[in-house]
Amino acid sequence: MKGQRVWIVAALLLALIAACSPQSTTVTVIPAANGEDSAAAQPQAEYRTLTIDQFADILADDSSGYTIINVHIPFEGEVAGTDAHIAYNNLDALVSALPDTNAPIVLYCRSGNMSETASRALVERGYTQVYDVPGGMIAWQQSGRELVMRAG
Repeated sequence: MKGQRVWIVAALLLALIAACSPQSTTVTVIPAANGEDSAAAQPQAEYRTLTIDQFADILADDSSGYTIINVHIPFEGEVAGTDAHIAYNNLDALVSALPDTNAPIVLYCRSGNMSETASRALVERGYTQVYDVPGGMIAWQQSGRELVMRAG
């Protein structure tokens, strides 16, 4: 009986560890129907998520190939290498700051909620290479990395 409990606890711990391990994922967004009867008739768009390490690699290796935007409000600091700070819910400002709908864009915020909302909104507007950083600045700091404050 005791041996069976040990195996059950071990299996549960392994399942928990696997569920919490950071992985890049793709999230499918189905745009609003706009009067059409079937969601199946709608094109599906996607944004991808980045782990903190993947985000750090982009910043270290090729940040010039991406537009990196902190969408958290109010401003509470940022990751070094950020191109702009634009509120997640100011889509007009966000869209006007982006190069084009096919350019790679990385969005992050404090915890991941605002960047997820902004990522979904951009995908619904036709952006094709949107990357979200779940956990945002909190996960960045928990990984031992620092935030910076803008001068000014």
